[in-house]
Amino acid sequence: MRVDLIQYTPDPEKVVAAAARLCYSADPVPELLDRLEDETVARFVRKLRDMGHLSPFEHVSFQFSIDGVSRVLSHQLVRHRIASYSQRSQRYVKENGFDYVVPPSIQRSPEAMERFAKVMANLQEEYQALQAMVPAEDARFVLPNACTTSLMATFNARSLLNFFEHRTCMRAQWEIRALAEKMLNLVRGPAPNLFSEAGPTCVTQGVCHQGTYSCGRLQTLKGKKT
Repeated sequence: MRVDLIQYTPDPEKVVAAAARLCYSADPVPELLDRLEDETVARFVRKLRDMGHLSPFEHVSFQFSIDGVSRVLSHQLVRHRIASYSQRSQRYVKENGFDYVVPPSIQRSPEAMERFAKVMANLQEEYQALQAMVPAEDARFVLPNACTTSLMATFNARSLLNFFEHRTCMRAQWEIRALAEKMLNLVRGPAPNLFSEAGPTCVTQGVCHQGTYSCGRLQTLKGKKT
């Protein structure tokens, strides 16, 4: 998996602070931006976050390049609907010699790994054979969920906070959790105050909404505080 933060709103935290200030000021945004000092911005952004006043966060966006992930992951990712996606097409890009993601549980078992690799090889062979009989857009129906793909994804900061809340949770599927953790580390560089408290609710709010499916992390965190 490779994840790159390829572009983001310049001075994202300043933009968020100016958007919030605008609600209570007669001055235009350019003047508000000029008067905002870094320390004021950091304090104001943290206050907005703590208050749950997150609509100003929607004015800044972050664009990611995501490569070497499975179609399993991409099917989960696009469920986060307040975002924009572009994905490599299996209709127009042939997958001859396709790469694939191997789950850790399969990697740990030599027998499972042997069977998995055999299935992938058979599917590759059948995919190439079908291309001689039918259009590539139909041959792709035999391609596996393990097949790797590439995406570009653009989120606003508020949508990212929601994404991190759900996908850095230990109950999230392992591959998308790894993606979310990489994305979170990347955005904390240009916007440390926006994302300093991002993560699962057990960490950020001291609560777990998983009920009987809880991983037990909340109890561990509480034990460390006592």
